[in-house]
Amino acid sequence: MAVKIRLNRMGAKKHPFYRIVVADSRSPRDGRFIEILGNYDSTKQPAVVNIDEEKALDWLKKGAKPTDTVRSLLSHKGIMAKFDAEKRAKK
Repeated sequence: MAVKIRLNRMGAKKHPFYRIVVADSRSPRDGRFIEILGNYDSTKQPAVVNIDEEKALDWLKKGAKPTDTVRSLLSHKGIMAKFDAEKRAKK
């Protein structure tokens, strides 16, 4: 099963709000998901990003692939750097 970390659109029309979720890559964008990792509100200035770091690192270790946008958000929060450091330390 291919698992992705991606955005799930919520909110009203013209007022998007996103959840950062772990989902099977075959499920629809706003369909079934496995776990919620956080949220992202792009309408606020500056954009609000809340991510549970422990859960995100755990899913990355299990092999979940983040989408490009989520990878950018994780990098901004420093989670991708921690994941990379842990990965290199094991070798």
